Amino acid sequence: METSSAPWVTYIPELKVLDCTVRDGGLINNHQFDDVFVRAVYETCVEAGIDCMEIGYKGSEEFFAREKFGPWKFCREEDLRRVLGDNPADMKIAVMADAGKTDWKKDIGPKSESVIDVIRVACYIHQIPEALDMIAHAHEQGYEVSCNIMAISTVQDAEIDAALKLLRSSAAQTVVVVDSFGSLNPEQVRMLVERYKNALEGTGKEVGIHAHNNMQLAFANTIESIIHGVTRVDGTMAGLGRGAGNCPMELLLGLLRNPKFKVRPVWELLQNHFAKLEQELDWGPSPHYNMTGQMNRHPRSAIEARAGALKDRPLAFYDQIVADI
Repeated sequence: METSSAPWVTYIPELKVLDCTVRDGGLINNHQFDDVFVRAVYETCVEAGIDCMEIGYKGSEEFFAREKFGPWKFCREEDLRRVLGDNPADMKIAVMADAGKTDWKKDIGPKSESVIDVIRVACYIHQIPEALDMIAHAHEQGYEVSCNIMAISTVQDAEIDAALKLLRSSAAQTVVVVDSFGSLNPEQVRMLVERYKNALEGTGKEVGIHAHNNMQLAFANTIESIIHGVTRVDGTMAGLGRGAGNCPMELLLGLLRNPKFKVRPVWELLQNHFAKLEQELDWGPSPHYNMTGQMNRHPRSAIEARAGALKDRPLAFYDQIVADI
C-alpha cells in the first residue's frame, strides 16, 4: 500500500501546533512563572518548530489583583518584550482573552504596536454575543483571531449549532473544540469535530482541538481530531495545565513525523526545568480528576480535594461527589 493512501496522521503539512504551557500551566500557580522559565519554554518552542506559543491571558486588573497574579495573567507589552524581545522567530505569539474577564476595548490595542500575533477569544456558550464583539474588535486591530467555546461537553447540540452559525459569519479564522472537563471520549470528539466542520464548511475557517487529560484521553482525543480533519492542535510540555493537564507536547510531536517538528528540544526542557516544577506544582492524571471527567464536572472539586484531606482518599472523594449529584 502506498503511504499516501494509508490512514496515517503522522505527516499533515497543513497541521499547526500551538503550545499553551505557560498560559494553561499558569492556572496552577496564578501565572507566577519567572522569566527564566518562560524564556526557556519560548526557546524550546522555536527550536521544536512549534507554530504558535500561547503565553498567557489578557486579564483585566478589575478582576485580578496584580499583587496576587503574575505578569502572564495580563500580558502587558513591557512584560512580553522583556522576555521575548521583538520575537524575531517565525513562531507566532498568542494570548487568551476571556469573555467577561477582559477589558478588551482598552487592553487589546493595535497589532502594529504589539509582539502578539493571535488573540484566542474564550467564552462559555452564554457569552457568545460578547465573544463576537471581541472577535470583531481584535480582527479590526489586525490580529489573527480564534474562538474557544469552553466546556463544550455541557452544551446541547442546538446551542452548539446556533453558536457555530453566528461564528460562521464572524472574523474568527479558527474555532476550537474545547474539552474543558476532560470528559469526552474519541467517539464524542469525532462527532463534535464533524459538527464544527460541517457548520463552517465553505468559509475557509479551520477547526482546532484543546483537550484535557482527566480520563487520560487528551492524546487519544487529539489524534482522533487530526484523523477527522482538525488542522489546529494544542499541547503543553509534560501536559502541564490545570488539574489533570493537557495533551503532552512530547507525545504529540513524537507522533507527528513532519520534519519541521523536533522533539529533542522538548525532552531537554523537561530534563532541565520540569523536575523541580513537578515537586512544586500538582498536575496530571489522578483518580480524583478521572472521577470528575467521567461525571462531566468541572475539576475544581478534585483540585480542592487534592489540596486537602482527601488527597489520599479517592474513595471518600468519590462518595462525596456522587452524593452531590
